[in-house]
Amino acid sequence: METVKLPTQYAPAERDEINIIQEKFDIFLKKPEIATIANSIPDIFLILNDKRQAVYANQRMLDLLNEPDVTSILGKRPGEILNCIHASETDGGCGTTEFCSTCGAVNAIMKSLDGKHSVEECRIITENNEALDLRVWATPYYNEGEIYSIFAVQDISGEKRRKQLERIFFHDILNTAGGIYGISQVIRDFPEDATEFKDMLFDVTENLIEEIKAQRQLLAAESGELGVSISEIKSSDVLKSVHNTYSKHIVAENKFLIIDESSEDISFNTDYTLIKRIIGNLVKNALEASKEGETVKFGSQKINDKIRFWVHNETVIPKDAQLQLFQRSFSTKGQGRGLGTYSVKLLTEKYLGGKVTFISNQENGTIFYVSFDLPEKAE
Repeated sequence: METVKLPTQYAPAERDEINIIQEKFDIFLKKPEIATIANSIPDIFLILNDKRQAVYANQRMLDLLNEPDVTSILGKRPGEILNCIHASETDGGCGTTEFCSTCGAVNAIMKSLDGKHSVEECRIITENNEALDLRVWATPYYNEGEIYSIFAVQDISGEKRRKQLERIFFHDILNTAGGIYGISQVIRDFPEDATEFKDMLFDVTENLIEEIKAQRQLLAAESGELGVSISEIKSSDVLKSVHNTYSKHIVAENKFLIIDESSEDISFNTDYTLIKRIIGNLVKNALEASKEGETVKFGSQKINDKIRFWVHNETVIPKDAQLQLFQRSFSTKGQGRGLGTYSVKLLTEKYLGGKVTFISNQENGTIFYVSFDLPEKAE
């Protein structure tokens, strides 16, 4: 029977039928040395066929998924097993979307099926909005004339979090503290000019406190310990507060930050602190991406039964960066700098029940949208 070629935007989509998967599982089940080696490994261990489907898994994998036996994952691909948000976007499943082109896991597996050992890093956001940072090993393995991929996975989320915090406290916060120190020196050496610098000192100190609060808030959000306080607020209050904070921020130097005059003032229910953090992060990112003399505009509007905040800047995000924007440790600003868009998605979608989207092209520049449902009006 001729195999039907399924559409894909990256890796091949074809799969073996479950009866063939079961036959291959039985082959490895009869090799006791495989179980001995696989279960001695403290991390996830899978054997994948040439279609990237699981035909064997170790006990660590089953424990992680709280599965009693391997039958529930046989035939699935790694992204489907780990509940990746992109794994269900196409009929082809894991590996077949354009986002998969930047995935370290599928790239490592494909290299191994081409006969090459590969080690990659992989960032996954799950359907439950959990962020996974993984290091993966894929090694070619030949058995009875067929090639397989031995696929091992190590969770390095803790390592990535530590590096992020080191970057934040040793780079961003130290720079801000250095600014406070410099202003304090001027005030000490020239007390007669202290009045001139007091507002500057207040602004820089406020920025330092906000940086620390933001990290504490993100850690609480990731651990599920973040409290949400819902009240009725006005979108104009959010816009004004964010403008007051970032129009004076160092990232806005020689740039223009404007609340769009067409913005609508809309009352809705949300957590005021979190929505300010979300819009503030997007505005800060937009200012960082902008060149001197460029303008960042933001505002709010009612679209049908939703309120939508938006932030626009003129810079276009490269295509490969667009595919990775909401991943925890990815950043367009360089290695170790990625938290802004990830935290926006986490806070918006997991805690406030909203939705984050964006467009980025030559015609429009880059626009991020944050949308929330408005309550239905009583009849």
